[in-house]
Amino acid sequence: MKLIIIGFLSGIISGMGIGGGTVLIPSLVLIYHLSQIEAQGINLIVFIPISIIAIFTHAKNGDIEFKYAKYLIPGGVIGAIVGSIFATKIEPERLSRYFGFFLLFIGIIEFFKGKK
Repeated sequence: MKLIIIGFLSGIISGMGIGGGTVLIPSLVLIYHLSQIEAQGINLIVFIPISIIAIFTHAKNGDIEFKYAKYLIPGGVIGAIVGSIFATKIEPERLSRYFGFFLLFIGIIEFFKGKK
């Protein structure tokens, strides 16, 4: 039941375009004691159907500027390849720490950005 709730919350966040991994990865690491790399791998698999639904929904509502997406996709693909290679080479504890700092950094930015 916990996994369904985690998946539901991750799906809501993903549908908003924020990134469900911000919920999914820490949940899998903290609640189910998976390694960071295992949680990230699961996140990638879960991301596929969630993102397809979100893409159709946002496209239907006219919320996607495809002229920008066609330039971002190649960079994203290359970045995903490089990031995957790095993730498999980094010690799991360090990877987890880097991910935590990243989430903290994004949280601080969003906190102060929201005040404007």
